[in-house]
Amino acid sequence: MSKVNVALIGSAFMGKAHSNAYRQVKAFLDPPVTPELKVICGRNEANVKAAADRYGWQEHATDWREVVRRKDIDIIDIVTPGDSHKEIAVAAAEAGKTILCEKPLANSLSEAEEMLNSVKAAGVVHMICHNYRKVPAVMLARRIIEEGRLGEIYHYRGTYLQDWIVDPNFPLVWRLREEKAGSGALGDILSHSLDLARYLVGEIVEVSSVLNTFIKERPLPDDQTRKGSVTVDDAAATLVRFASGAIGTIEGSRFCLGRRNYNRFEINGSQGSLAFNLERLNELEVYFQTDEPDVQGFRTVNATDADHPYMDAWWPPGHIIGYEHSFTHIIYELMQGVHTGENPKPDFQDGFRNQQVLDAIQRAGESKRWERV
Repeated sequence: MSKVNVALIGSAFMGKAHSNAYRQVKAFLDPPVTPELKVICGRNEANVKAAADRYGWQEHATDWREVVRRKDIDIIDIVTPGDSHKEIAVAAAEAGKTILCEKPLANSLSEAEEMLNSVKAAGVVHMICHNYRKVPAVMLARRIIEEGRLGEIYHYRGTYLQDWIVDPNFPLVWRLREEKAGSGALGDILSHSLDLARYLVGEIVEVSSVLNTFIKERPLPDDQTRKGSVTVDDAAATLVRFASGAIGTIEGSRFCLGRRNYNRFEINGSQGSLAFNLERLNELEVYFQTDEPDVQGFRTVNATDADHPYMDAWWPPGHIIGYEHSFTHIIYELMQGVHTGENPKPDFQDGFRNQQVLDAIQRAGESKRWERV
């Protein structure tokens, strides 16, 4: 079994999630290529050194350009704010590195297109971290749909709700600044529901939307006596039309008190329905019209048996997995891609397609008309 050296660019929350995933892949799954946690890179020397010690990286660095140029680095994992995704990814592609990038792919459609073109031109393996695709219950939902067991799909209803910025005294962090984040709830959380919609139902061709910023100014992080402008959306909601003829609603908001990380979808077809809620990650609700009338109704499937995706690599049936395992499955697929030379899904093409829809949602919010993707 061969080994590959990984460099992680960015050391905050997503850096923790990805670091844990690399360790779990080595410890519990059986990838054809084993990742070695070689170097983690961040802006602050003390903070990134602490992250390296905490997460088990061999080295730490503060210059991502130097890290990308290193001959001993095989994979560049990008978990920085969106404003630096393009520059790092293009440099990594030109250096011939395998690339994993956090979502959304970029802060703009033009940046996403440049990133896609760069990995295609370089012929490198690339992947975007839409980790919710890799939850076994979600993959079971896709299997049910692909087998035609729901019949013709009529509706997709996606909702991703959080409440962490409701307080008007919450500071103006980078996620609330367009120049750093690109967008607010739209790119941060609605993009996940959008990716799941495309993964499960198919491509979206037209959108109508509304975006809103409820609190226009917030205290500056380094000086609470002064305020700055919030330049992204706090909430976004969109109506969508799929190429298949299905219709959908997708909502993302960070202003929903009591909802810490509520990521749910429901899909209705001509022969059945299914529903998923991330807060009950191991469960898939299913309804089939072919059931006998006296037992019809939604049933809850615990997606933990060996014939459910990935579960034969974990615990005995009924023993649940958690949020962190979705990242482990992403890293496992990435190692498969390194081994075969083929891009695991979702890849930069998916990220670019998502960005096209996000761009159309933004345009529709401004024009207050239906916009083509």
